[in-house]
Amino acid sequence: MVRRNDQRRAALTDAAIEALAERGARGLTFRAVDETAGLPPGTASNYFTDRDDLLIQTGRRVYERLDPGEEVLREARSGVQDKDKYLALMREVVGRVSGFRSGSLALLELRLEATRRPGLRALLTERVRADVETNVEAHAASGLPGDAVAVKLLILTLNWLIVEQLTLPGVYDEEERAQLVEQAVERLVREPSGGGS
Repeated sequence: MVRRNDQRRAALTDAAIEALAERGARGLTFRAVDETAGLPPGTASNYFTDRDDLLIQTGRRVYERLDPGEEVLREARSGVQDKDKYLALMREVVGRVSGFRSGSLALLELRLEATRRPGLRALLTERVRADVETNVEAHAASGLPGDAVAVKLLILTLNWLIVEQLTLPGVYDEEERAQLVEQAVERLVREPSGGGS
């Protein structure tokens, strides 16, 4: 019987995130989750039906924790919607995602594991597709310069920059990463052309 204590489930999925980041997908076991959470052996098996359920719930939890929150979204919608605002938003995204190091590394492990687990692949595909669509729609409504293709290209570009930062931090130093974010926005985001010419 799967238990429903939401706080305990969140603690277990948070522990699973840490275990995934530290031990990789092969090291993610119920025992590893219990140990990481500091809970008695057998606790995780009371909350997840099987390993696939644990992986899927862990993926959901990573995305919950990566959510920027209403305050960040409100700030994104306020003020002048120009290229400088766009750059500030991209810096916030890179900082937030790379700042949750264990979550970002866990997502990389989950993506690799999804190549072998259809349920996990379906969850991640649905979630990533929804995130892209939400970003494109929010961008269109914001009045920021650029189009849907620019949004998608920035997502792809910045995701890989974050992967480099987390896995091979010596490839680019902090200043180079900042310049790359700035240049990605500069080169991919086109200001609307003035009408009437």
